[in-house]
Amino acid sequence: MKRFLIHSITGILCLWCAAPVPAQAPVRITLDDAIRLALQHNHTLQAARTTIQQNQAAEVTANLRPNPTFFTDWEYLPLFSHPEGQSIAEYLQASTEGDIGLSYLIERGYKRQRRLEAARATTAVSRATVADNERGVTFQVASLFINAELAQSTLELAEQDLKSFQQTVDISEIRRKDGSMSENDYLKLKLQLMQFETDVQQAMLNKAQALSDLRQQLGYESVPAGYDIVGDFEYRPLAVGLEELQEKALRIRPDLRAATLGIAAAQTQYALAKANGKQDPTVAFNYSHTGGLSTATWSFSIPLAVFDRNQGNIAQTRLAIRQSEEQQKSASGQVFTDVKDAYEAMRESARIAELYQSTYLEVARKSREISEYAYRRGALAMLDFLDAERSYRATQLAYRQAVAAFLTAVEQLRQAVGTRELL
Repeated sequence: MKRFLIHSITGILCLWCAAPVPAQAPVRITLDDAIRLALQHNHTLQAARTTIQQNQAAEVTANLRPNPTFFTDWEYLPLFSHPEGQSIAEYLQASTEGDIGLSYLIERGYKRQRRLEAARATTAVSRATVADNERGVTFQVASLFINAELAQSTLELAEQDLKSFQQTVDISEIRRKDGSMSENDYLKLKLQLMQFETDVQQAMLNKAQALSDLRQQLGYESVPAGYDIVGDFEYRPLAVGLEELQEKALRIRPDLRAATLGIAAAQTQYALAKANGKQDPTVAFNYSHTGGLSTATWSFSIPLAVFDRNQGNIAQTRLAIRQSEEQQKSASGQVFTDVKDAYEAMRESARIAELYQSTYLEVARKSREISEYAYRRGALAMLDFLDAERSYRATQLAYRQAVAAFLTAVEQLRQAVGTRELL
């Protein structure tokens, strides 16, 4: 009886272990999720962030003091023999010379402080540069996300068109059988169905490629292979002012901040070059034991700045300040240009999207519905119906492309301003 119970329990456990595990639901991410994942996992961005850590390590090196120098020697040691009448110990005590001492380089002109200031300024520039890299990655992710949304919307349109046209083909087959439609017209309609099926397959391919490209920017391991996107792919007017956006961009654009910090960094390099022009003395203390006599020696040495006073580096770093100032002015002008161009692109794409939304979508829909109604009742030629069908598809597809262009223009404007908060 016990053996029977053991076998029964074992069988139940085996069946439970062999039961299929429910499949995990596919991950669906929004645009905000995609940007967050990219900022955390994008490998190019992570590599750029290491420059900050490298420069922080350089700050440690810049703040180090010179090491003291220890030196020692023992001279006139016998190699193969020593004078007769003296023991080895007596000879070493009376006839050899031993020295031991320390020397230290004293930095003048606040060199260590200047090195640290220059290293910190370089770190500040690298932080702003990495922030600008984050701005670029954010725009790339947003653009790829919009491409994936466009592919998804195009796929939905293609599937709807295929379903609708399949119904038309089914009705036409009934009309062919009852003799109200010729075999030739039916075959032409049947062949047209292939175009709808091809559109669906192409839309599926476009979406798969768009998701793959987006995954690369997110960090390949940050999302599973079967992930998907979710979002509102539609046109929504955006009311913003150009001057306000330009002023905001001047305050927060990281590349402009990096250029401004570059001036401060160049100034610290100039101060360091001037400090390096100061000559550093070396002081040394030496203890000597010579011929049984113990002595001490103190020395002081300093290079004479007759020829090399670091004139070249001082002149070079002084000109680098001017170079950084010109680069900052160029970056400031680029901010105005970027915001202006992106603003005009957004307004133009908005006008196009509004034309479709206010007029042409409805016109194409009504034309298709009227043509389909008339065709199914034999009051319209097949070629006219197919032409209306093609016009409807082209209008719908063009509208989706206009929406994608508008959303991309908005993202371009966000990148130009340097923030996702435009209002």
